[in-house]
Amino acid sequence: MRLDAAIDAYSRHLAAERAYSDHTIAAYRADLRALASHAEERAAEEVEHLDLELLRDWLWASTQQGLAKSTLARRAASARGFTRWLTTTGVLTSDPAARLKSPRRDSRLPRVLGREQMDRIIAGLAQRAADGDPASQRDLAVIELLYASALRVSELTGLDLPDIDSERRTVRVVGKGSKERVVPVGAPALRAIETWMREGRPAILAATTASTTPTRAVFLGSRGGRLGSRAVYQLVSTLLAEVPGSGPAGPHALRHTAATHLLDGGADLRAVQEMLGHASLGTTQIYTHVSAERLKQVYAQAHPRA
Repeated sequence: MRLDAAIDAYSRHLAAERAYSDHTIAAYRADLRALASHAEERAAEEVEHLDLELLRDWLWASTQQGLAKSTLARRAASARGFTRWLTTTGVLTSDPAARLKSPRRDSRLPRVLGREQMDRIIAGLAQRAADGDPASQRDLAVIELLYASALRVSELTGLDLPDIDSERRTVRVVGKGSKERVVPVGAPALRAIETWMREGRPAILAATTASTTPTRAVFLGSRGGRLGSRAVYQLVSTLLAEVPGSGPAGPHALRHTAATHLLDGGADLRAVQEMLGHASLGTTQIYTHVSAERLKQVYAQAHPRA
């Protein structure tokens, strides 16, 4: 069942069987529409795609919008009520929101991985890709590029072959509002992409019959079509599940990490803004707070008079 259809059915249930007011139903419906929109961006349009990590990531994204604590609490309650109803009516076999809690007010800073953590993740992927497995080569190129260029997952999955400029070491992406920008790519990421395009991509196309409609997509799924956002989300979630730390474990964590590491390394804030494709410098400034928090932690651990 699609999420939008399930939300309509749940709204009718609240009106007919729970006798909720029109105002309350409208508020719950708006919350669930926001959830559906968030899920759709991750190619999770069906109710079966709902899981605890997706719901947590939605609430985390809501905190970044500056929503009030009361609104966040209502959003969590809306999700719990919705999935409980889906479970009791037999649409879902288990309740993904049973352990969902509202984000704490002070959980505003994004999750950022340390450099050593990123090095270990990439080294593990490189080891798996070394035997020539096409899917492993693709996964390495995906993670390298997300981290190297701080791309949004939709920007990565939307890449076409002409968007990669190996000579200039850049990629052209289409961001929010259909705005194009050109961002640099590091040498290790470019090597991973070139290996994928030279070896892994042709192997996947050859294995999926002469079949599939020719695609210009850089990254392909197992069936030879364009790689979907949900597959990238699952890849990153699996990798970050093994890394200590709290916060969402989706692809955006790598974007946060890249931006913070750039600033830690001395990059200019406006240059980072341009690279991320932020319309407002204020959006980019959150990473200066992340860097400050990291500095305070290092100071507290290292300075003898901290």
